[in-house]
Amino acid sequence: MSKKSRKKSSKTSSGSPTAKKKAAKTRASAQTRPAKTKRATTSKSTKPTAKAASHKAASKRLKSSEKPSKPAASKPVSSTPALAEGQKAPTFHLPRDGGSVVTLADYAGQKLVLFFYPRADTPGCTREAIDFTRLKDAFAKAGTSVLGISADPLKAQEKFRDKHSLDIPLISDEQHEMLEAYGAWGEKSMYGKSFLGILRTTVLIGSDGNVARVWRNVRVDGHADEVLAAATSL
Repeated sequence: MSKKSRKKSSKTSSGSPTAKKKAAKTRASAQTRPAKTKRATTSKSTKPTAKAASHKAASKRLKSSEKPSKPAASKPVSSTPALAEGQKAPTFHLPRDGGSVVTLADYAGQKLVLFFYPRADTPGCTREAIDFTRLKDAFAKAGTSVLGISADPLKAQEKFRDKHSLDIPLISDEQHEMLEAYGAWGEKSMYGKSFLGILRTTVLIGSDGNVARVWRNVRVDGHADEVLAAATSL
């Protein structure tokens, strides 16, 4: 091939459209590689930061959820000393089932049993009220009256009375005044939680108006019979 032909062939080859496209692609590739590397590097460097921020936020939310909720405000327990045997029985003036009012003065010169129960129509309270009703006549022969007291409203007390044919007066002390005065209101615990409520308590008042006997943390089974024995011997 002549010198002139080789020169022409070389010029034609380098100036062909295919060659130009390859050269452009090579230049574009060379220009874009650093940018890709830079973006990849930037992405990798930001991932740990995002994960750390996310973990920090989750940890903050967890700590917030673990904080105990603020307990609801409740009426403080009275600072009155615990009721003791021999002291004068605290007076009371409260409504009973049927709508009338009961006072301590109504039972002057008589022996009186006050049994404080946590809640009307619950299993233990129902058994206790039925037992005292069953022994009502025996208490009367011993010169003793019986009153049941809880913080239930009158409607609940009347429903309780009618459902179980109870034949003893049921007093409603919604403001806890009598409950506190007789030491039947205080701190209780259930399933690891503490709260204020009625402590199952029974008080026997003598005909002189003084406290003759106090039963605390009462166990229902056989309790009414034990109180009757105490009242009979008083």
